[in-house]
Amino acid sequence: MPIPTLLGHSILIVEDEPLIVLDMTNSLSCTKAQITSTNTLKHALTLVEMDGLSAAILDHALPDGDSSDLCDRLNKRGIPYLIYSGFTHVEGPCKDAPHLSKPATAESLIAAVEDLILRDRPVSAVPAG
Repeated sequence: MPIPTLLGHSILIVEDEPLIVLDMTNSLSCTKAQITSTNTLKHALTLVEMDGLSAAILDHALPDGDSSDLCDRLNKRGIPYLIYSGFTHVEGPCKDAPHLSKPATAESLIAAVEDLILRDRPVSAVPAG
């Protein structure tokens, strides 16, 4: 039986559409990552200050603003993230982030998150849980 690829990792989902959050959470469940989600920029800015965050998946347009401030804070903390949005082009601190267009398949989402977290180290270096 293969080891889940993201076991021991924590992923923050920032998305304001509940059905999209549910779909993303279901898609990532097989990786065994710990998933936390929020639907506002304000709450996300608090959550990114917690230790142990491995990566984030951000919708660019949120009810209380766009994700620019969040991208800036993630950049400063060295936490990898990707933009998962219907927007095809974003500016500011988010402009160089990997981008996955909505809707994406479960396989595409998992591959993008694995790439964010595991690209600089072999899969065997994933922490045991």
